[in-house]
Amino acid sequence: MASYLAGIQAGLENALTINEKVVVLGEDIVDPYGGAFKATKGLSTKFPERVISTPICEGGFTGVAVGMALRGFRPVVEIMFGDFLTLCTDQIVNHMAKFPGMFNGQVDVPLVIRTPMGGGRGYGATHSQSLEKMFLGLPGIRVVAPCHIHSVGDILQHAILTDNDPVLFIENKLLYPLDQHTHILIEQTDEIPGYPTVALKNFSSGKPDVTVIAYGGMSRELVPLLDKLQIDELNVTAVFPSSLWPVPFETLVHYGTQCERLVICEEGSTGFNWGSELAVLLYDKLSNKLAAPIVRLAAASQVIPAARRLETEALVNAEKIENAIWELMS
Repeated sequence: MASYLAGIQAGLENALTINEKVVVLGEDIVDPYGGAFKATKGLSTKFPERVISTPICEGGFTGVAVGMALRGFRPVVEIMFGDFLTLCTDQIVNHMAKFPGMFNGQVDVPLVIRTPMGGGRGYGATHSQSLEKMFLGLPGIRVVAPCHIHSVGDILQHAILTDNDPVLFIENKLLYPLDQHTHILIEQTDEIPGYPTVALKNFSSGKPDVTVIAYGGMSRELVPLLDKLQIDELNVTAVFPSSLWPVPFETLVHYGTQCERLVICEEGSTGFNWGSELAVLLYDKLSNKLAAPIVRLAAASQVIPAARRLETEALVNAEKIENAIWELMS
């Protein structure tokens, strides 16, 4: 069974093989280093002219990638840590997301920005954030965050080769070593073509007692938690959309109608986040079907500490999700 990281590597290699217009740019991505998390390891040896290490200037090489996309290439940008997206925000918000609209749909910007997000490794305040909420709701750009239940390589390959809009591709760094999980009780829907939503159940018949909606790195916490709650005879469905924006709303409503209790969790900080907006959208459709208010879990609104104990207290984990589920049941 391939790991999440191996899936990323395969998606990149397949895209480079299939289309000679695919180019990968980023810091320290050539061999023998192969990137900070080794996602590009081996690729510069196979594609020496199309896997290119750049200077330490995120705004600069992201701008180069925008120009390349406008000229017919399909560039993939690796930002070493998601925290550094702040250094190329102008290129994202005011350029790649705007050009198709500014030029009346006569140009495309088929560009993918890959970046690892999230804490849990003691990297401290500026290397542990989940900043994807800064780009949610932005017209003209897609935000994608597959979990390890998804076929991450297929999603990445689709983003690179097929999507003509810019894609911000979020990879939770704690997922890299995990096997891409398969499970007999898994469902997949494709409301947004190429960016599936998967649902994992710990029961084979009947309805869930609780439905948990999450994305990205939360799968690392939820998959073992479902097994634990199965022993306690609590039926739980965990729903993982790979597309955060746009939201696969009808799919989430479908799963919401199966259950009277909903939990939404994410690793980004609390306050004006994905879970808040999603809860409002779901209330409009499900308010008369819910037995209790929707519970939202997110990281504490604070700087993420480097000390492991304090970092654990700040972030969402399986214990906090379990406590929220039992409290909701009571």
